[in-house]
Amino acid sequence: MSAIKVEVGGPAPYAIHIGDALLHDGVLLAEHLRGRHALVVSDEHVSPPYGEAVMAALRASRPDAQLATLVLPAGESAKTFDNFTRVISALAEMGATRDACMYALGGGVIGDMAGFAAACWMRGIDCVQLPTSLLAMVDSSVGGKTAIDIPQGKNLVGAFHPPRAVVIDTTTLRTLPPRELRAGLAEVVKYGAIVDGDFIDWLDVHADALLAMDATALSAAIARSCAHKAAITERDPLEHGERALLNFGHTFAHAIEAEQGYGTGLNHGEAVAVGMVLAARLSARLGMATPEDATRLAALLERLGLPVRIPAGLDADALLARMRLDKKAAADGLRFILWDGIGRARIVAGVDEAAVTQLLREG
Repeated sequence: MSAIKVEVGGPAPYAIHIGDALLHDGVLLAEHLRGRHALVVSDEHVSPPYGEAVMAALRASRPDAQLATLVLPAGESAKTFDNFTRVISALAEMGATRDACMYALGGGVIGDMAGFAAACWMRGIDCVQLPTSLLAMVDSSVGGKTAIDIPQGKNLVGAFHPPRAVVIDTTTLRTLPPRELRAGLAEVVKYGAIVDGDFIDWLDVHADALLAMDATALSAAIARSCAHKAAITERDPLEHGERALLNFGHTFAHAIEAEQGYGTGLNHGEAVAVGMVLAARLSARLGMATPEDATRLAALLERLGLPVRIPAGLDADALLARMRLDKKAAADGLRFILWDGIGRARIVAGVDEAAVTQLLREG
């Protein structure tokens, strides 16, 4: 299968490359290394199968380069200041200059943390995103949002730092655990929910193929998702307007993740699935959309093996408190991404907290 290229425009343009065995393509990887220093940051799950391949490819194309690797713990619970400091220290130890390049090899946690370190080192060095999970491929690797978590909430400390390139090697999905594949499909569904109702129809038809990891179906879903995110982030790189639509379901999801404790309950994609259904149900409750649209969304997500209800034991008032701290909250109160029906999302400010609380209590 030939590689697919999606161009992202805007003030800092870059390309998304999608294809097989791209982690072995030293020419592609090295063309983004402007200087001599390269740091490959990965985690303890991803580094063993893929880390040496990336290093070998870079060595072959840039034998003059000074290369180093850093392997961090895996999981959302690792996206901390302590591990961010480890990345910064690794750059310092190798004497990385302003033309250095960070290669973020892993899922969304590595992409966020390495990207944030790249944004901070010498006020910004290049970062090439090498996502190995479906969720990172279709969401966090594209658009330049980088961050770490703090106990009070998810992604509250970060920066916008567009990558120099995104290289998506679809062969890495073959070793992805089924749960992580399903988590990524939640973000794929999101694009249909917010801007592309026809994509929901396509996902209904191809759900079984996606779950069976059919290469053609997965590549098509990744390319379509990346194209949507690229178009939105190009028009609104710093989330002053339309880009906020990409947070459909995320206000609920981030509250659930933080309240459960990162890495101890639902993963991000699962929480987003629940959050999207809650956003659709809230939209119906506010008279913006029909309950049938929420039912259809929930049915598709359940077919893809994803949860659609709030996990038992979470307190509605505690979740609401988390939402008040969410980055999407505004001076006039809670701000949600809701919809007027499938494919028609919009930003709604000043949402009545009583309606939200009642929804949370219903689960």
